[in-house]
Amino acid sequence: MELERNKFEESKIEGRNAVLEAFRSGKTVDKLYVLDGCQDGPVRTIVREARKHDTIINFVAKERLDQLSEIGKHQGVIAISAAYEYAEVEDILKNAEKHNEPPFIILLDGIEDPHNLGAIIRTANLVGAHGIIIPKRRAVGLTPTVAKTSAGAINYTPVAKVTNLTQTMKMLKDKGMWFVCADMGGTQMYDLNLTGPIGLVIGNEGEGVSKLVRENCDMIASIPMKGDIDSLNASVATGVLAYEILRQRMAKGK
Repeated sequence: MELERNKFEESKIEGRNAVLEAFRSGKTVDKLYVLDGCQDGPVRTIVREARKHDTIINFVAKERLDQLSEIGKHQGVIAISAAYEYAEVEDILKNAEKHNEPPFIILLDGIEDPHNLGAIIRTANLVGAHGIIIPKRRAVGLTPTVAKTSAGAINYTPVAKVTNLTQTMKMLKDKGMWFVCADMGGTQMYDLNLTGPIGLVIGNEGEGVSKLVRENCDMIASIPMKGDIDSLNASVATGVLAYEILRQRMAKGK
């Protein structure tokens, strides 16, 4: 069954009044581009609103804004609105309940590449994960590139965007969930019990899982490797671990 998610065309909002109104109306804005060094009142107000909504802010040169502009009247600010509507964490839990299954959620700690996020959404759908949670800060959102890379899975797999990943994990732990993160220094994934209500945590492409998020995980899983390099692409690592979770669930019958 297709997810009842409103699709928005990712759009550029240009000009100070238009951008400020977008924030104040509650429109989902994934990124804000601001003229570097501009300190006048209206721009400071826009930046303040962006921080209040945890929007990613990029301070750039005028040449970059001119390149991004479609109408040539950016006035030093361009906002990029989301392409798809986000779900709530509660929607993901209801998705698990609807399927009469223990929750299986993938949490992404700062994935920045839209191709990685799209591939992970596709994998999440194929392994039966009930949803994905991403942070509002320093992470890619639901852009058209993400949607295209997901090969349609974005219409079936809910994606929630949260202010604080650690606090969300603690809330889910109170509901009985366990968390496993991917890290080279952990226990080989085949030796871990990955059944039951579980959250799979995948870190940033370059830095991995952040210290605070890692400390809130119950298990650390490593993927066996025999090659000459020591790391996998984030979306590939997600696939390997997610399919091990699926294998164990199928073996147990849940």
